[in-house]
Amino acid sequence: MIEGGNRRGFVFAVLVVMLAAVGVYLTMWPDSDGEKRAGSGSAPSRTASGARVSAEPERPRATASNAPFDVYSYLPMTRQELAAAADYAQRFTAEYGTFGYNEEPAAYGDRLKGYTTDEFAGVLLRTITSPGTVEANRADQVVSVGTAKVKKIRQIEDASVVFVVTGTQNVTAKTGVKERIEDYAVTLIEVGADWRVHDLQPADSGQDGDDQSAQTGAPG
Repeated sequence: MIEGGNRRGFVFAVLVVMLAAVGVYLTMWPDSDGEKRAGSGSAPSRTASGARVSAEPERPRATASNAPFDVYSYLPMTRQELAAAADYAQRFTAEYGTFGYNEEPAAYGDRLKGYTTDEFAGVLLRTITSPGTVEANRADQVVSVGTAKVKKIRQIEDASVVFVVTGTQNVTAKTGVKERIEDYAVTLIEVGADWRVHDLQPADSGQDGDDQSAQTGAPG
């Protein structure tokens, strides 16, 4: 038989072993609350490959205030100067589209020459007086009346501006009546206190307003 003191010592030892076993069991049991707390953190997420994915930062947006905004204060010319240049480009393009088979090509060239630089006047004159153009217009008895309207500004620099101008030609001829509409890139440069046309090209061919005149397609 186990004596009283020995019995108490034996019971105490059994209790210690049982408590140790319960402690091990509890440490192995998954803590659902702990998992939730770990998942609610702000740590960057991971892709399937384990790479960290950072949240996209919020980008600043362009906003407009109600304060007055004077666009002309940011341009190299005043509103009046730009308006004068636009009017000049329109008038030249309308003149370019106005001609008749019974008008001498040289007279037509002189009308255009009043708007252009000397360099570009030579280019125009060679084009509109080419025998093929003159003979075709006379054979078909072409008469064209031109009008024009500035469509947009393509480029502005300190002493030059390029407009896209829509030119309309109302043409009567032996082959019938027709309307021709084309957009032109018209380059103006400052000469003294006035403007001069330095180049004219179909707008879709591109034009940067440089100092090299290109050949111009003849009207008609």
